[in-house]
Amino acid sequence: MDSNYNPKQIEPKWQQRWEESGAFKVTEDPSRPKYYCLEMYPYPSAALHMGHLRNYSIGDGIARYKRMQGYNVLYPMGYDAFGLPAENAAIKQKIDPETWTRSNIESIKAQQQEMGLSYDWSRQIQSLDEDYYKWNQWIFLKLYERGLTLRESAIINWCPDCNTVLANEQVISGRCWRCSSVVEQKELKQWFFKITDYADELLSDLDSLDWPESVKLMQRNWIGRSEGTIINFNIADTGETIPIFTTRPDTVFGVTFMVFAPEHPLIKEWVEGTNYQAPFEDFLAEVQQEDKFQRIAADRDKKGLFIGKYAVNPLTGDKIPVFVGNFVIYEYGGGAVMAVPAHDQRDFEFAKVYDIPIKVVIQPEDMELDAYAMTEAYVDNGVLVNSGEFDGKNNRDAITGISEKLESMDLGKRTVNYKLRDWLISRQRYWGTPIPIIYCDNCGTVPVPIKDLPVSLPKDVEFTGSGNPLATSQTFIETTCPTCGGAARRETDTMDTFVDSSWYFFKYCSPSSEDVPFDREAASYWMPVDQYIGGIEHAILHLLYARFFTKALRDIGLTDVKEPFARLLTQGMVNKEAPYCEQCSRFLSPENFEGDSCSACGSKYIMKSAKMSKSLGNVVDPQVLMEKYGADASRFFILFGSNPERELEWSDTGIESVHKFLEKTFRLLVEPPGPVKDTTDASDDYINFIINSTIKGATGAFEDLKLKDAINHIMKLVDELSDYARSPVNMELYDQGRGAITMLLSPITPHLCEEVWEFTGHDGFICQSRWPEYDTDVVSESSEFKWNMLQDLTDDIKEIIKVARITTPQVIRLVTAAGWKFELAGIFRQEFAKTKDRGQIMKALMSTDLKRYGKQVNQILGKYMDDPALAPSVDMGQEEEHNFLKSAIPILESHFGCKVELYLEEDSKEKKAANAMPGRSAIMIDSNLGQPQGDRL
Repeated sequence: MDSNYNPKQIEPKWQQRWEESGAFKVTEDPSRPKYYCLEMYPYPSAALHMGHLRNYSIGDGIARYKRMQGYNVLYPMGYDAFGLPAENAAIKQKIDPETWTRSNIESIKAQQQEMGLSYDWSRQIQSLDEDYYKWNQWIFLKLYERGLTLRESAIINWCPDCNTVLANEQVISGRCWRCSSVVEQKELKQWFFKITDYADELLSDLDSLDWPESVKLMQRNWIGRSEGTIINFNIADTGETIPIFTTRPDTVFGVTFMVFAPEHPLIKEWVEGTNYQAPFEDFLAEVQQEDKFQRIAADRDKKGLFIGKYAVNPLTGDKIPVFVGNFVIYEYGGGAVMAVPAHDQRDFEFAKVYDIPIKVVIQPEDMELDAYAMTEAYVDNGVLVNSGEFDGKNNRDAITGISEKLESMDLGKRTVNYKLRDWLISRQRYWGTPIPIIYCDNCGTVPVPIKDLPVSLPKDVEFTGSGNPLATSQTFIETTCPTCGGAARRETDTMDTFVDSSWYFFKYCSPSSEDVPFDREAASYWMPVDQYIGGIEHAILHLLYARFFTKALRDIGLTDVKEPFARLLTQGMVNKEAPYCEQCSRFLSPENFEGDSCSACGSKYIMKSAKMSKSLGNVVDPQVLMEKYGADASRFFILFGSNPERELEWSDTGIESVHKFLEKTFRLLVEPPGPVKDTTDASDDYINFIINSTIKGATGAFEDLKLKDAINHIMKLVDELSDYARSPVNMELYDQGRGAITMLLSPITPHLCEEVWEFTGHDGFICQSRWPEYDTDVVSESSEFKWNMLQDLTDDIKEIIKVARITTPQVIRLVTAAGWKFELAGIFRQEFAKTKDRGQIMKALMSTDLKRYGKQVNQILGKYMDDPALAPSVDMGQEEEHNFLKSAIPILESHFGCKVELYLEEDSKEKKAANAMPGRSAIMIDSNLGQPQGDRL
């Protein structure tokens, strides 16, 4: 066999063999533990980007590891095929969206196969297939039967020139992505799923999930459960009642104005025909260009506009001005807030800008607030003032009293509120699942009968860029009512693509199921997903909708599972340097700079890390990477860059180093070593320890999803085994080390390892072999301490040689600490576990024979108290440590190429011998015999 590493030959060979043998196909097997590994349902773009390469390399590494552990692994792939870009392509390029999407699927699938990903391709699904989206319709109808699907008015993005509804992602800086017209907010009838019915369960079940706390917090905040009071405010001249939810009814006497979201439908009615109409429309247009999440950020400037209306404070009778403000969002709460500037920082900042009165109603106990002198809101607890009959009460106690008073006056009620709103699934576009509803003039809204599914997407549509393409197909629209048989029309809205990705993980369990969306028994075996992998950008909506669907499908009777994803990994972004102008405070796309200068301001730009993106021109094409270096090197490189949950900083030189490492590793694994020996010595014991500790460390890293750490362990073993091979080797041990490297590396570089596995005479695939186990005796706590001590000793010697500039050491003298120091270390370890009080520990030491070493004991104790890690973690006596170091002398002599001598502190006459500590020998190095040049640093 050629010992040169040639991925262009190796990788296609093994990809073909895996496919021909069906190596990764699985069925339910109750006799084996299952493991369901899944990456988030990908959109089939035309080509992989670096984020894909990272995501899939992580997932495949985990899936392969679990297979080798003996798990029955389900690792499927499919495509979230109803994406907006397909319809955009149909409009711009006059191409059928299905043809365009299927072409993309074939393209990305070919790249995934080239990566060597171990998917069970027999389970491939894509949401554009009628056999998939008919089940979207089936689920819609089942939820409709349970009252979980409803149609009501909602505010949407409307482009007046294109005469169409726009998704949020089609609105760019407040304008239509297609024609740049200013987008309006319009009220239309829309379809919703009642996700709010599951708000409490969605919130409480987060506690059971092994998810990043940051993601769970994001979900909790999005659901936004809060206990409070609804207070009814009347509009002075119209008599309309505006219910306001607040968690702080104790501040109601301090309300001095009210703020509505600019999108609130009442505002448009109130200002129409008044002097406020024009400025309001300008303000609305400005606000709509801002991202809603940025609008509510604490550090955003507070902007607003008085609209000529007044509300009435229900408990004081005061008339308070009504504003619209950029920091209130229509979708949250009721789209309006009562403003208490003295006790809410956001309201305080707004009041200062618009010169609105500030009224203090809570005074701290140790000072008196002056509304005119306040520089920020007082948000802590205190005693009520200016609050009528509640003056003098603690504000927290007054919450109940004020709420009861409002309820008795029929002016409010205590309630639980949620930020969460029902899920709007209507999309006024063609490329999606048609909503299975028929409108009949006689029968009203009629669901399509289950037997008539699927309602298929028609082919006779026109993609003009104006309006909904489905509305151009008369063959689709015109139908008969399933109830009365009369003429009727179909709903032309299609479903949000989030619907497709909210249950696909169930479909993988039984992709060929014909009578129901998925087989209940198969889902019971495979679900929940044991490891889910995807980007943090899906931490809220996708995950929340998938959780809602799982609970709803449970209630329909399709599953017993209540949560879809037991464990979640959100991988970090892939970053690469891009030009950044400090003067303009922005990254520069290629057209925004010339030479080394910003085109806008002329100043020199700097290079700064940014997420890879085409717009910045800092992307690296994974295909180019794989063609030049191979899939294994690309996978290794992307996993070695950083652990999965962290961002990855791209390095152009790193991939070349990885390729060279794999060449070195391949030669190590297939070429015969040099001289062989029959005897064993300390170097063999050491390499045996390294082999077993590597297996232990890599296994733990895989379990913790720290794939970079796993690679580091393997790389160390490669280096150590390469060093071991420079001297005569024990062949059995050497092959054990090579076998461990091959198996441990196989989830990362599967093609290379399959080639080595075959070359070394093994039958079958390495991906179906058993993961190696380590010898617990070899990596016991005691042995780990000894070998790590030797490693630390080696590092210390290297450091002394470097600092003392010793080119050719002649003798290295080592001194093992005196016996009483080991006794001291043992007592310290016991006492420190009980108390961290130095005096108490010193008292315990002085009650023993160590008292005679009083000054030295005090010095050593000081070191241990400053850094407890200096005290050995295991109970090892002087004799055991000394004997171990004596056995390791050949290793040190081989490493440093000089004589090594070992002494006991009691036998040494060197002054520096006193530096010896348990676990840390004193070191003296002679570059010329008899002339010490340095000691332990």
